[in-house]
Parts: sequence; C-alpha cells; structure tokens
Amino acid sequence: MTLDEINQSLQDAGLTPRGAFHPLATDGVPALAPGVPARTAVLAGNAGPHMWQSFAAACGDSAMTLDEWSERIATALAAQLGARVVFPFERPWLPFQRWAVRAEPCHPSPLGLLIHPDYGLWHGYRAALLFDTLIELPLPDTRASPCTGCAPRPCLRACPVGAFDGKAYDVPACARHLEGRPEPACMDGGCLARHACPVGDDYRYAKAQARFHMQAFLSSHAPGT
Repeated sequence: MTLDEINQSLQDAGLTPRGAFHPLATDGVPALAPGVPARTAVLAGNAGPHMWQSFAAACGDSAMTLDEWSERIATALAAQLGARVVFPFERPWLPFQRWAVRAEPCHPSPLGLLIHPDYGLWHGYRAALLFDTLIELPLPDTRASPCTGCAPRPCLRACPVGAFDGKAYDVPACARHLEGRPEPACMDGGCLARHACPVGDDYRYAKAQARFHMQAFLSSHAPGT
C-alpha cells in the first residue's frame, strides 16, 4: 500500500491527509502490539473546511460530537487499511504536536498553536494511523516558519483581553471574555488573534465551523467547569 492510496482513503472519508513519518524511539508512538513497533505513522485531520463539511453532513440533527465522528470514521479506516488508530483526545495524551512537526513543515507560533506555511493556523489533527510496514515517504518539506519573517506579529495585538504575550496563553481570561454579554465577536467568527495572522487566507474557517470550535472551547474552559 502506498502513501498516495492511504491519503486518498482519508480524503474519501472526509479527512485531510496531514503528512507521515517513520517513528523513532523518542517520538512516543505507541506499539501496534507488545514487541511490534509502528514503522510508519500517517496523520489525519483538517485544513480549511473539507473535514467540517463532511462532519456536518454526517451529523445532521444528531448530537454527535466531533470526537465521536472522528473515532467512528478513523476506526473504520484503520480496519480497512490494516492499521492501528490513535487519537489526540484519548488519554493518556499522545504527543500529536511533536508528530506534526515530524510529518509536515509545522512550527510553533507566538499563539502557541502550530503554524503551517500553507494552512496558517487553520488546521488540526484528528487521528494517526500506525502501520507495521515501512511505507515509502516523500522527501521532508523543510520550509521555514512563516513567523520568522513576521516582525509586526499582529496576532499578539489582536486579542481584546490580551490573552497572548508570545510566551503563555491566559486561558481563564479568554474564557471569561467569551462568556461576556453582549456576545464578543470572536465567539461568532473565531479567535481574533488567529484571524490577525495573514497566513492561510484560503483555509480560514467559515462562521459555522469557527463558532462550533469556540463553543467547544468554552464548554471545556468556562469558569466553574
């Protein structure tokens, strides 16, 4: 099985291929079984609206969560492709950000999110497929971080409550702001600091997708939860 075939299966299922790598002992990739290491890890997730459109169509009027949809889709794919699947939302937490840096030209941004030269900050990871075979991979994409040449750093000035300082993220301040009335603009259209980044314009989330993620964030981080 080739990487192109795996990526096509991911796309057919509504997921976006997010790169692949050959795990090292220091990567923290789980074994397929005792004594059976994973030799190739393929990441799946989203970049722009493709995954959201698939999720929204499958969800309809049901109360299915994005994690539940991701688990259903990726588990079926893993069975089809002969892989083990792991998720960023399962515990104990797995180092998906470390894997992302291994798989794609992703770099830490001043907001703490990983930034991609094409997708900007408008992307995420939903699963990793682990294979027992050494699948041939393309040469690594070694593009530098787009933040390197960005002296103005507008992302750090856009948050209305100053939740980002380039070193830490004040989650409680962000959550308190999102709970405010009248409803803040970032609740409806997405994080203003994220929107201030000029990279990845073509992949910005539409309002429905942005609102979904902001509501999920608030549900997890609102004061008193």
